[in-house]
Amino acid sequence: MVAAINVSLPKSSLLQNSRPLGDPSSSFLVGPLKGFCLQLKSKSQRRDHFRLVVASASTTTSGNNGGRFYLNFTGFPFPLGPFLNRRTIRTEAVKDCIWLFEQEQALGFSSVSTNIRMTIIKLKSGGLWIHAPIAPTKECIQLVKELGAPVEYIVLPTFAYEHKIFVGPFSRKFPRAQIWVAPRQWSWPLNLPLEFFGIFRAKTLKDEDSSTPWADEFEQKILSSPEVGIGPYVEVAFYHKRSRTLLVTDAVIFVPRQPPECIGKESLLASAKNGLAVKLLSKGKEVPDEPVVDNKLNRQKGWERMVLQILFLGPSNLLNPTASFAQMSQKLIVSPIVKTLVFSKVPEKVKDWIDRIARDWRFKRIIPAHFAAPINASRSDFLTAFAFLDDLLGEQYVTRPSLSLLFASIMGKAASYFPPDDMKTLSSLDQFLVSVGAVKKTVSGRKQ
Repeated sequence: MVAAINVSLPKSSLLQNSRPLGDPSSSFLVGPLKGFCLQLKSKSQRRDHFRLVVASASTTTSGNNGGRFYLNFTGFPFPLGPFLNRRTIRTEAVKDCIWLFEQEQALGFSSVSTNIRMTIIKLKSGGLWIHAPIAPTKECIQLVKELGAPVEYIVLPTFAYEHKIFVGPFSRKFPRAQIWVAPRQWSWPLNLPLEFFGIFRAKTLKDEDSSTPWADEFEQKILSSPEVGIGPYVEVAFYHKRSRTLLVTDAVIFVPRQPPECIGKESLLASAKNGLAVKLLSKGKEVPDEPVVDNKLNRQKGWERMVLQILFLGPSNLLNPTASFAQMSQKLIVSPIVKTLVFSKVPEKVKDWIDRIARDWRFKRIIPAHFAAPINASRSDFLTAFAFLDDLLGEQYVTRPSLSLLFASIMGKAASYFPPDDMKTLSSLDQFLVSVGAVKKTVSGRKQ
């Protein structure tokens, strides 16, 4: 996000032979288990037992490079690129039901990019329900129209600037669609009204609202925190009943091993160059200054460097990112930035939200707005990613202790492990922001 602070598992719940798709994070800073087994397994078996995979899907792009122009020079003080050209990738996540649309999104003029995702779901009426619109390029709109159904609803599930800026322009392409937005919208450094962003006649989403026109197909739960700094964190989670799909924005992510298809080779190779950021984070090691050859190895290095900068801001070693990247990829996690700067400040609010989601919704896949999707994951997988909350809240907060929750907590600590050296810059930033009053140490009243 830019206007705000933005961002294993039972083998039986995961699909096999799956192929990773892409997903981006571009904000400002960006479950009960099915069973409990007492049998001890080897380390390698446990690692395999808790591996998340991403579902396969078919991919569609336009037949040429036309229709990708989109002038986007906004986002003070962190402009969001690409500024002139955005490629759109469409994938079918659930046949004849759910489609994912992805574009590259870069942080300003840097070489750091990720993917940003819009999700479209076909309603029983035959119309389309759109979650978190992306840039309405000619190519993107054509790919939407190829679905052959009218757009009925456009939903902004967050306050985050990176998603908000596209709602107005996108909605003008479908003027008959209703616009629904998350509550408590705000922006920074000026708290501007939605009309400034071109969003008119929007209706406000409410927690567990059964009066929405899609209530028989979707349920919704809102995380609306107290202010954690310059503003509150607000995110709306949706559950599509028919497909058993959980939709979130920045709550959890799954970093794929390979870069998303929408991120161009130029961006990846630029990230692979040994520029200033690499030299600053090389710990005094000699950094070779040599041209970058376009090959698979360098594209992968570029992606790994992007991910670590997105997750940690200042990772410990960009020169050789592979080890840290391996610890952060291929598993369901909460982004270190979101965890440190947001969720750790309001643990009770977050725990209540994720507990309600896991209690009421029997989802089998998760679709976030960034990095990989769809992620085949159960409710226990989701709770495992948030197991760090138990450490913040203490034992007295667990009202119904059980073996399943204990198991999820133990596995969660391993699943959400962040390399300590990579966390140093982020932890220092958090301490600085707390010291100057820009971010609160805790909103709940409990010490961290």
